Amino acid sequence: MELPAENKRAGLLALAVLGVLLVAVLTVFTVFDGDEKGGDAGAATPAATNGAQAAGNTDRDTGADARRPSGGATPIVPLAEVDEAHGVMAAYMAGLSTYDHTSKAAAWSDPLLRLTTGDPQMKQATVLPTGRAWEACVAEKCASKGTATVVRDAVISDDVVRGSGRSISSVVDVKAARTANGATATESNEWLVTVTDQSGQWVVSGFDVFGLGDVGASDESGE
Repeated sequence: MELPAENKRAGLLALAVLGVLLVAVLTVFTVFDGDEKGGDAGAATPAATNGAQAAGNTDRDTGADARRPSGGATPIVPLAEVDEAHGVMAAYMAGLSTYDHTSKAAAWSDPLLRLTTGDPQMKQATVLPTGRAWEACVAEKCASKGTATVVRDAVISDDVVRGSGRSISSVVDVKAARTANGATATESNEWLVTVTDQSGQWVVSGFDVFGLGDVGASDESGE
């Protein structure tokens, strides 16, 4: 039994509407799914870029900064000049502990003063033992031989504000082998020695005891 024509048309119309709705639903799902995947891919790209930038920063930190002090800044004093300054410190401090009972004040002090600023403070510090200490040295036919080694730098500066210029303060270990009446004792002290750049020359401008050290340690090697 055939259905009336109007019923057929109504059925076909309903099927067409369902088909349109199905296509619309599939289109919506496809669009949203594509957006979610696109969003995930977009979020991953900056993370990779950040990682590359971090790796680049690490290379700079371990490369250029390792070769240049202060994070790549120009050093206050080039290494060659630091070595020169250390040589002046060591020569002066070793010289202070090198003399014997025949030493004459002027002849002994003049070479050492040329390593200093030459101001009154340094002239007062650059002297042989005096008083009873010198009398004992002469009576015992004493002799002293000093050696000095720069242990480490404490401060390297360039005081532009006060115009005092560049200076280096370093810890210097000084050993003195002192002989008296045929017996030898070794003394060791650490000093904080400061040199300043005076017209292109490094000169000693001051020194202070850094630590008590091993004062008077004797190895009794001259008996």
